Amino acid sequence: MTIESIEIEMDITAALGQLDRAIETTLQQWGEPLRWAITAVDRETNIAQIEAIIIKE
Repeated sequence: MTIESIEIEMDITAALGQLDRAIETTLQQWGEPLRWAITAVDRETNIAQIEAIIIKE
């Protein structure tokens, strides 16, 4: 098991009602999310910058 820090960009337009679920589902592609935070949002493109700590098996 390893712990890794990642940064991703994600379009949040379609996920506004369930943004937390959409982010966690996206992060699971890399491992189990331990914690995450939205660090920036581009209002023109609705792209969010997300920093996360994940656990990889």
